[in-house]
Amino acid sequence: MSIDQASWESAVQHLYEDGFAFIATGPRKHEDWQADVLAVMERAVPDPRGWTGLDPIAHERTAEHPAVPFCRPAFRDDPARPLTPADVGERLYEIDRASAENLLLALTDDGCTLRNLERFSESFDELQEMARTILGRYGDTFTCHSNLGQARRTGKLDFGGKPMGWTPMTFYGEDCGLVVVSDTEVGLFWAFGDI
Repeated sequence: MSIDQASWESAVQHLYEDGFAFIATGPRKHEDWQADVLAVMERAVPDPRGWTGLDPIAHERTAEHPAVPFCRPAFRDDPARPLTPADVGERLYEIDRASAENLLLALTDDGCTLRNLERFSESFDELQEMARTILGRYGDTFTCHSNLGQARRTGKLDFGGKPMGWTPMTFYGEDCGLVVVSDTEVGLFWAFGDI
């Protein structure tokens, strides 16, 4: 599936305009893609294609905390310590493509649930096509990773079951996300709930 800038940006804007989400893509420069994820979190790299994502709290970024809101180390560690590639790797679990499509839709608002879709006028199939458009940017061979607990156990996400829980990456009371890793890019799609 070949995706152009206008269709990708339109899908991102439509799905996430009413939510509280961070959407950004950066270049993949390392075999250890977790380092590239940190560069995107820290806003240290531009989108390699110049496409527009979403960053509702860029203004809160400081020299001490360039990755705001992604600045939460493991609970046992010093809370002032920034995230490392190892932290990212410990918090993300690979998921299948179908789960990634549904997760993109669940991230449209807080709660990380497909019930968020009730506010859209489009059908589920139309919304799922927007999710496919978003993923289409990353080509045919990419991997998807999430911090949702169910991913750790099964590699699949079932949005019809019990709440999944998540491994925190931020200081927000809820933070659920998806990382898409291709040979050339890493994309972050993250939604936040209350502090």
